[in-house]
Amino acid sequence: MSRSPIALALAALLAACGPAPRTRAQAAPPPAGAAPEETRPPNAHGQVPAFAGQTRAPRLTTAARFQVTTLAHGLVHPWSLVFLPDGRMLVSERPGRLRIVGPDGALSAPLAGAPAVASGGQLGLFGLALAPDFATSRQVFMAYAAATPGGSALTVAHARLSEAGGAARLEALTPIFHAQPPRPGTANIGGRLVFAPDGTLFVTVGERFQSRDLAQRPDSDLGKVVRIARDGAAPQDNPFVGRAGARPEVWSLGHRNPEAAAINPWTHRLWIVEHGARGGDEVNIPQAGRNYGWPVITYGEDYSGAPIGEGTQRAGLEQPIYYWDPVLAPSGMAFYDAGLFPAWRGSLFVGGLGSQHLARLTLKGDRVVGEEWLLGDLGARFRDVGVGPDGAIYLLTDEDDGRLLKLTPR
Repeated sequence: MSRSPIALALAALLAACGPAPRTRAQAAPPPAGAAPEETRPPNAHGQVPAFAGQTRAPRLTTAARFQVTTLAHGLVHPWSLVFLPDGRMLVSERPGRLRIVGPDGALSAPLAGAPAVASGGQLGLFGLALAPDFATSRQVFMAYAAATPGGSALTVAHARLSEAGGAARLEALTPIFHAQPPRPGTANIGGRLVFAPDGTLFVTVGERFQSRDLAQRPDSDLGKVVRIARDGAAPQDNPFVGRAGARPEVWSLGHRNPEAAAINPWTHRLWIVEHGARGGDEVNIPQAGRNYGWPVITYGEDYSGAPIGEGTQRAGLEQPIYYWDPVLAPSGMAFYDAGLFPAWRGSLFVGGLGSQHLARLTLKGDRVVGEEWLLGDLGARFRDVGVGPDGAIYLLTDEDDGRLLKLTPR
């Protein structure tokens, strides 16, 4: 007996959610009437949040004291970091290189076997993810811009990390996914990779800036979160499988440019943070088959100052759980569930490129109830955020002389 599209969508959602949620310590609520961390006027005037607390959360600080150590520098626009089982880090650089960084900051030579990438503007090598069975398979997944006759396409490939003979390199590079259609231009390509608890792979795909209307079309991968198996195939419980005029890998649509993604460790659901234009950076929890609005509805405004779409709300289109106006230009995110900083447990950290700060969001369930800006005195563009096996927070700065920073208690 065939299953209805609704039943398939529900099954997909349950599969991606993984095991039952586990609890975490709830943060104390901010004082009544506490001022927001963001005090600048919004870019877009007259827009009203859909619900209380959707933007400009109260400034909520903790007693956590920390120090910042530069572990490594000399990285050229580093984009993503993942932690190997022995505590070392694998780091991608946008020009198309991968390096291994030791816990002491020792930086390897670029690894042989990396994919050839299209470069220029925002194009290059992007997100990394280790296979769930990396300890035995040694499989690394990477997202990058690949040159095509139509311009470039966000591509996902996997390769085996070999260190035989003491020389690290990538072997058996195998592309498994190409976002369709390829497009010219060098902006809004997405590129984060996150494994779901069920072993499928979420890929964030931007709408390529000049193709914003494709974010609403299910026959395109642009402006989507897609969900694929490790071989690149679309899982049969994806919400658009079997639907005429839709790509089977599409999980959710109506996104602009998600450059931050992570699995919430307490609910086991995917969260993303995506770029708006002038205002309208969003935190979303993409669910199977749901439409998140871009460019029909959005907060903020276009770079020209003109309105975008038809407003901020429309029936059938999802609202972000939180948004910023003005923007922080988000890239990289990490939930904190470690013990090194007890006061930060239960927080979500989001890197800011344009804002040049690290945003710490205090969560209560699926709501943001507090915000704190950190590291604004460094003058750095924060590209990725990770929590190490030691409980420290690690950051990549997006610079020609990019740094790997480590936050530890002071």
